[in-house]
Amino acid sequence: MKKILLCTLLATFLISCNGNAQKKSDEGSSKNYEVTKSEAEWKEELTSQEFAVLRKAATETPYTSELLKVKEPGTFVCAACGNELYKTKNKFDSGTGWPSFDRAIDGGVAYGSDTKLSYQRDEVHCARCGGHLGHVFNDGPRETTGKRHCINGVAMDFKPEKE
Repeated sequence: MKKILLCTLLATFLISCNGNAQKKSDEGSSKNYEVTKSEAEWKEELTSQEFAVLRKAATETPYTSELLKVKEPGTFVCAACGNELYKTKNKFDSGTGWPSFDRAIDGGVAYGSDTKLSYQRDEVHCARCGGHLGHVFNDGPRETTGKRHCINGVAMDFKPEKE
C-alpha cells in the first residue's frame, strides 16, 4: 500500500511539473523597461558572456566571478545599464559559488518566474533594462530577510564607495 501511495504521489508531482514547464510565466520578457534595445544592440554592447546571462538567462559557472569575494563597501550595478542593484553590506557568503545578497536596493530589481528546470523559480531582473540577474530563494540568513538573491557576477559591475 505504501508503494502504491508513493508511486501515485510521485506521478502526480511529475505530471504537475511537466504541466508548469509548458507555461510561459516570465514577467521580465513582457514588461516595458526604461532602457530597451534590440538584440543586435545588446550583442554589440555586451561581452558574449554578459549577453548570454543578461539577455538569454544563462547561468555562469559557479566560483568564477571576480565579484564573489568583494567585501569592500560599495554598490553592485547592472552590467548592461548601470542601474544600482545591491549594496555590499547586504552581501553574504552562501557557499553556492555565486554572489549572494539578502536584499536588493529598493526599486533596483524586478521579479518574475521561470520554469526552465520543470519547476517554478523566482527570477530576478534589472528593474531598468530587464536583464536577467539570477534567482531568489528562501534559504538566506534567518536573522535578516531569510532570502538569498543568487546573482550571476557577470551580470553586475562593482562601484566602490567613494571616501
